[in-house]
Amino acid sequence: MLDLVLKNRSVAFRVSVKSAISVLMVVLAVGLPQIAHVAGGASAGAVWMPMYLPALLAGCLLGWQWGLAVGALSPIASFAFTTVALGTAMPMLDRLPYMVLELAAYGVITGLFAKKIQKNTLLAFPAVIIAQLSGRVIYVIYNLIAGKSFAALMSSVQTGLVGLYLQAIIVPVLVIVLAKALMRDSKKSEE
Repeated sequence: MLDLVLKNRSVAFRVSVKSAISVLMVVLAVGLPQIAHVAGGASAGAVWMPMYLPALLAGCLLGWQWGLAVGALSPIASFAFTTVALGTAMPMLDRLPYMVLELAAYGVITGLFAKKIQKNTLLAFPAVIIAQLSGRVIYVIYNLIAGKSFAALMSSVQTGLVGLYLQAIIVPVLVIVLAKALMRDSKKSEE
């Protein structure tokens, strides 16, 4: 989505802007779960799934490559930070592989819609929902292969529905608001 605003800039500048936004998204993906756990207790992460929001947003705003990077790096960065700084790994090591895959899928799939979202920001709604469904399918398949019971997985998926529902609204609304702000600023700079 940022490509429209950055189109007259050099490649190095565009990459720098997208890199900075990607780093911000990874930092959000590390910080939001910490805030959720402080505010809502240990189970807040499973209910609200706050790490997923930045991966969805990164894909919508930056495209699939950047969405992939943010999605894959977010759980790794969170694991590294919380292990070193807090002494308690979040996500736990056994959850890290499927979270990397799931969040990477979120970023890639929303990112595949990024160019269409530039033209019609309302497409962020189906992009997020399709990404969420795909990511949850990856989660279930990975964990079934790892030997988890289907009933336990469905219970876990059900626990996270509140977070998924909220993100299916919050992410597209953020995309729409950011698009309007960027286009307004872009038009002002052209005048």
